[in-house]
Amino acid sequence: MGVPHISNSSDRSERWSRRGILAALGAVPTATLLTGCGSSADASQGAGATASVQAATRKAVVSVTPANGTTRAAFSSPVEVTVTDGTLASVKVTGNDGSTLTGSLNDARTRWTSSRNPYSGTVYTVTVTAQGGTEETTTFTTRSPGETFVGYFTPEANSTSGVGMPVSINFTHAVSDKAAVQRAITVTAEPAVEIVGHWFSDTRLDFRPETYWAAGTRITLGLRLKDVQGTDGVYGVQSKDVTFRIGREQISTVDLSSKEMVVRRDGATMATYPVSGGDSDHTTWSGIMVISERFKQTRMESSTVGLGDEYDISDVPHAQRLTTSGTFVHGNYWASTAVFGHQNTSHGCVGLHDAKGANDTSVDGYKFYESSMLGDVVIVKNSGEKTVAASNGLNGWNLSWSDWKAGSAL
Repeated sequence: MGVPHISNSSDRSERWSRRGILAALGAVPTATLLTGCGSSADASQGAGATASVQAATRKAVVSVTPANGTTRAAFSSPVEVTVTDGTLASVKVTGNDGSTLTGSLNDARTRWTSSRNPYSGTVYTVTVTAQGGTEETTTFTTRSPGETFVGYFTPEANSTSGVGMPVSINFTHAVSDKAAVQRAITVTAEPAVEIVGHWFSDTRLDFRPETYWAAGTRITLGLRLKDVQGTDGVYGVQSKDVTFRIGREQISTVDLSSKEMVVRRDGATMATYPVSGGDSDHTTWSGIMVISERFKQTRMESSTVGLGDEYDISDVPHAQRLTTSGTFVHGNYWASTAVFGHQNTSHGCVGLHDAKGANDTSVDGYKFYESSMLGDVVIVKNSGEKTVAASNGLNGWNLSWSDWKAGSAL
């Protein structure tokens, strides 16, 4: 009986010895489970690193409005470029007419907006560079406007005019949004002076300073009417700058009481001429008038000014227009020389002695014509007639400065 006891004791001792060895070698099953938990944490850290790499290498996505390939894009909204998963490095927008659209980025550099709208009827190419060197090029074409208008301006570009010449613009279509149109037109002067626009009608806008221009002034007219909506569905087409200059100052004063005209240039009296004005049935407009047209010879017919068939003279010499309604200062060869300086016998014009053919340099009509230019001021007083309407010719100087400014749409 003693042998079996000894044998069992030996087996237990052997089993404990093996467990100790296995524990030392780290092969116990519970240790294996613990090691498994450690492996799960390491895998999680690896997935996070992969996601970070993917985010860093994600390609920026650029979007352009109007979209690529658009053929009838609106021209009433700015061009816009946006980017996701990145930032914008540069945006360039060029038109097939040679124009470019500048713009600005938001603080995050994820959105670019053009500073003005694109022009109508133009093909644009948009070149975008995003963070990381991503480049994208798109194109779109803006639609053409339906009905259009232009503004015909006086004086002509690069011309020289007298000190009374306003900048006068006549539009080919009635303007209902006067503020938008006037805002698109600038008139500036050197030396600088305040210049204000005045609407005489839906189709006419004039600009002038408070007093006559200074001699030698350089004036610039800026027209930015292209795609400006003057009225529903009607858009401007002009985008240009023109300049003209003011020459010497010449102001002539016609006194129909004394029947003489005094011509002053740059403040000094240059000449005095005997004249004949409108008779009692056809009085001459009084007020400040500006020479708006000049003809060495022209035909004058009474029927064109509502006077029936009272006269028709085919070769009136040295005629210079003062009103749209038909008032001129002109040469007169058909009246006796005794009339000038003594009687008012005309149908409303101011006449000076002249010769048939307009080539006699010795007569007053020739001399005054040769001394004059478009934009010169002619003031008529003591005519027995009321002051000419400011809109009758280029005669806005008859309005006070406050009344002139009241006609502005801005």
